[in-house]
Amino acid sequence: MKNVLLVYPRFPITYWGFQDALKLVNKRASLPPLGLVTLAACLPEQWNLRLVDLNVSDLSDDDLSWCDVVFLTGMMVQMDSMREVTARAQAAARPLVVGGPTATTDPDLFPDADLVFQGEVEGRIHQLVQGVETMRAPGNGSGSMGIPVFERRVVPMGESKPDLSDVPVPRYDLLQLHLYTSMSIQYSRGCPFNCEFCDIIEIFGRVCRVKTSDQILAELDALRDLGFDGSVFLVDDNFIGNKREVVKLLPRMAAWQDAHGRPYELYTEASINLASDPALMESMVQAGFSTVFVGIETPSKIALTEAGKGQNLRIEPAEAIATMTRAGLEVMGGFIVGFDSDGPEIFEAQRALIQSSPISLAMVGLLMALPGTRLWRRLEREKRIRGRPGGDQFERCNFTPAMDEEALLRGYQGLMADLYSAEAYYERCEAYVAQVGPIPMSGWRGFEDIRYFLKAVLHIGVQSPRRLRFWRLLLRSLTAAPHTVKWAVVKALQGEHMIRYTADHVLPRLDRALEDLAQERRVAEATRRPELSTQRPRPGTSPVLEIA
Repeated sequence: MKNVLLVYPRFPITYWGFQDALKLVNKRASLPPLGLVTLAACLPEQWNLRLVDLNVSDLSDDDLSWCDVVFLTGMMVQMDSMREVTARAQAAARPLVVGGPTATTDPDLFPDADLVFQGEVEGRIHQLVQGVETMRAPGNGSGSMGIPVFERRVVPMGESKPDLSDVPVPRYDLLQLHLYTSMSIQYSRGCPFNCEFCDIIEIFGRVCRVKTSDQILAELDALRDLGFDGSVFLVDDNFIGNKREVVKLLPRMAAWQDAHGRPYELYTEASINLASDPALMESMVQAGFSTVFVGIETPSKIALTEAGKGQNLRIEPAEAIATMTRAGLEVMGGFIVGFDSDGPEIFEAQRALIQSSPISLAMVGLLMALPGTRLWRRLEREKRIRGRPGGDQFERCNFTPAMDEEALLRGYQGLMADLYSAEAYYERCEAYVAQVGPIPMSGWRGFEDIRYFLKAVLHIGVQSPRRLRFWRLLLRSLTAAPHTVKWAVVKALQGEHMIRYTADHVLPRLDRALEDLAQERRVAEATRRPELSTQRPRPGTSPVLEIA
């Protein structure tokens, strides 16, 4: 029997964290650690499990003294917290097992882990269990301080991808459900497309594998039985990656929603070709989907072509956004600047596309090369890689960009400042109100929704410097589309975070990036000048001409 401590590292403040908004609704995190509760369901029943999500609670000394082994997972943006957990485990003399996306694509980041498990665990759980059960210390098992020293091992990815049809229901019971605004469900893994910058296809492959409809309904049942009453995020990187199967699932989900009083508002991620399938959009709306994140990336057809994102070339982005909005799906958009073909004109092109669209949440980032991707391999061949990415997109590119770097950073900074001014943000919200179709999940559901509304009125409608825009948005919603009033309140709450985070974090970080770049250039110039000064001009020649 093992006492296993499952630890999820802390996220820094990010756009998607909605930290400022969470404070207003007495929640601590937007989403749970789905990977860990999925893993927990696969581990031996005789093992004792305890889960600590550092985004909602602290890791105590008692947690570490209780456990026999620590399991840790996370994304690149969580690396600072992962290092802290690693140090705590070492100090407590507890062996550490690391898995998940970062460990899969870049295992060298975890030299102090005792076991690094790459890839998916389903179908390979015996390898993980065996690795834990056979952990042993070399020699007498003690280091210089008497702390056990374990052999580091790496379990590489398997050659085949696991079937998802027998994955058990995640252990949602290990979570403090009331501290999250949303729960997560995974329907599929993989994506049929081949975007150069994407690591999803490297980890999960290009064949979209799915769970059965019965599995998804069982997971919804589990959440309902545990009393969860928030929204549900289907975390698939491309929910419609296997259209043949998803069209079978959606009517079952709609029937489940109807049978249980439509308890859950759903949101997910999908490719832009969703806009070309009216029947599929209608089925998603009937099943309870209200929002979809779409990787729009750029209005530049040249950049889309060079990135291998051919699916985005088949439909104009503005047309696709408008089509999905009219169907009743709010579009959250992902955008990228810094492709090799991008010039300074890209910033105005992105600004024009986004600001003319009903996309309140527009995530715009600098292109980053993720380890293991086709982009990383190409830039490595071109000797342009400068290091690993930091995990978010508000710092300098981790490769030498084709555009002048100062122009890239200044253009990006100006774009973010414009998009997340209060005026621009609320204009996009009002555009959504003017265009959206029917929203089946738009009703107020109980005391919690009323409490959120009252808090929004107090904190935004009375106290915020954006109160006039708040009341204007509510008035537009009431008069033009009353079914969007609840949506407008949620967007106002989210906007408080997006606007503050941009002003307080993103723009200052880009200022620092520009300062670092300027300092690098000053050092490079100072290094170059002494070499030039040693070149003494010949008699009768001009020193300036000689240097030139």
